[in-house]
Amino acid sequence: MSTETPTRNRVNFATPRSFGATMKSHLKETFFPDDPFRQFRNEKSGLKKPLQYFIPIFEWLPNYSLRLFKFDLLSGITIASLAIPQGISYAKLANLPPIIGLYSSFVPPLIYAVFGNSKHLAVGTVAACSLLIANTIGEEVSHKDDPTLYLHLVFTATFFTGIFQTLLGLLRLGILVDFLSHPTITGFMGGTATLICLQQLKGIFGLKHFTTKTDVVSVLHAVFQNRDEWRWQSAVVGIIFLIFLQFTRFVRKKRPNLFWVSAIAPMVVVIVGCLFAYFAHADKHGIQIVGHLSRGLNPLSIKHLNFDSQYIPVTLKAGLITGLIALAEGVAIGRSFAIMKNEQVDGNKEMIAFGLMNIVGSFTSCYLTTGPFSKTAVNFNAGCRTAMSNVVMAICMMLTLLLLAPLFSYTPLVALSAIIMSAMLGLIDYQEIYHLFKVDKFDFLICMAGFLGVAFISMDHGLMMSIGLALVRTLLYAARPATCKLGKVQDSCVYRDTEQYPGSTSVNGVLALQLGSPVYFANSNYIRERILRWIQEEEDISNAKESVVEHVLLDLSGVTSTDTTGIETLIEISKMLQAKSIKLSIVNPRLCVMEKMIRSHFVDKIGKESIFLCIEDAIEASLFSEKRQV
Repeated sequence: MSTETPTRNRVNFATPRSFGATMKSHLKETFFPDDPFRQFRNEKSGLKKPLQYFIPIFEWLPNYSLRLFKFDLLSGITIASLAIPQGISYAKLANLPPIIGLYSSFVPPLIYAVFGNSKHLAVGTVAACSLLIANTIGEEVSHKDDPTLYLHLVFTATFFTGIFQTLLGLLRLGILVDFLSHPTITGFMGGTATLICLQQLKGIFGLKHFTTKTDVVSVLHAVFQNRDEWRWQSAVVGIIFLIFLQFTRFVRKKRPNLFWVSAIAPMVVVIVGCLFAYFAHADKHGIQIVGHLSRGLNPLSIKHLNFDSQYIPVTLKAGLITGLIALAEGVAIGRSFAIMKNEQVDGNKEMIAFGLMNIVGSFTSCYLTTGPFSKTAVNFNAGCRTAMSNVVMAICMMLTLLLLAPLFSYTPLVALSAIIMSAMLGLIDYQEIYHLFKVDKFDFLICMAGFLGVAFISMDHGLMMSIGLALVRTLLYAARPATCKLGKVQDSCVYRDTEQYPGSTSVNGVLALQLGSPVYFANSNYIRERILRWIQEEEDISNAKESVVEHVLLDLSGVTSTDTTGIETLIEISKMLQAKSIKLSIVNPRLCVMEKMIRSHFVDKIGKESIFLCIEDAIEASLFSEKRQV
């Protein structure tokens, strides 16, 4: 019998990299996974490339043409017609003067046009963050009892939002936004939309007294408790407007090329509502109107920022929570529309752009802005080519503030309520919730925790519940990693999970296992116990009194990293298997893992001959070892 050693692929046992090299690699992958500075390495044109990278307008503006402007002009005018009613409506939702909503659609879009990375994103206020601001700051200061202080605290919260978003972008900490998973956002937006819809019953019925609480039970209780204030005139007008808005959404859905019908519908509602209120003297028949809107551009508000220690906690809380949600929504929407054009959006640049426009906005009487889905969808469908559409929208808003603002003072509140309700009905994604239920029950649970928590407890509690469940799932993945038994797929030379490929075969006396996650302190005990259970299961299947497993092969291809606890666990496993006369072999440890094995002398303890580059080599060596023993 031949005793010649089988040919093996050579495993690299190179000296581990220095601490500096390892740290540099880890930091690069953590904070610079997209390698943003690669374009500057061979650049000899001075500051041109860096300037274009950090201030994107310098990249597209030099090549801008009249042909592109024609598209952006149409898009900008279209989204401006949507921004006016939305600005007034969402300011009302945040318990702010309506003019603040118009201010917020003038300055921030100009800042975004300079620093923003997306060609399609349209800047504006959003309903969810507007309600969250009202809920958070309203807990400390009432907008009715002290409207001036309330307004100043909103400006301060917007300032903190801007600082937070800018720092996240500069420090490249977009990873924090990733903790807002898709099910979390779906549930949060659905719960918020439901709550906002119910709150608009105040405007639909023309109620003057209402609850300050933001849960479904309190809102419905306030609606029915104040039945004596219901105005049928207001309800009829509101229902007519809502039916009209929903009909235009139906038209857009059936005929996508008629997107502009839905886009201008809110503006039509506002104009018709203003004319109706003016000529029919609606305010004398129980239909409330917006009231005075002053003409003029944004006044400076930097002197109104309130850093009183009494209010710092609430403004910080409002700024951080709304800032994180606004980032998640804005970045996700920008990337979604960029994918449709096979383009890329740098999330960190977007964070900086959002942060800067909120900082400047807080100085110029604006409140939180981001990239709302409805306005961005209209901008995209209108054929925008660059961020110049935001500049056009800002110019339209400037003309509105200078010339037309007083005309909107006759806008009926019921019209704004109908606009908000129509927009919110589109944010409750029933199909996506059902899809989550079919595909992944835990994701569905995360989604419903956000939905029900927001609707029945509070917005921040609902959000925290959903994020908490998502983190629990992450911890479960970390603490209970996937392991599987490998077998050879028929008519091939590859080894795969025997449960996934039932026809795969294994070699007698050889147990090949694959670990699918980092091996570290959180899961080391489980991995040790699971490997021993695999061995026990093999013995139970064969009904043998003695161990039928002579070789255990651990495929570490999926183990991206390990720590000292993980290494000690591997050493313990080796000793326990040795006590059972079972030989342990390691297959394809990755660079980071191999370096830890060398530094900890694990390689010396099990021998270099027990480490293999691939499963085939390890099995051949195991068979050769058995032959030699025979």
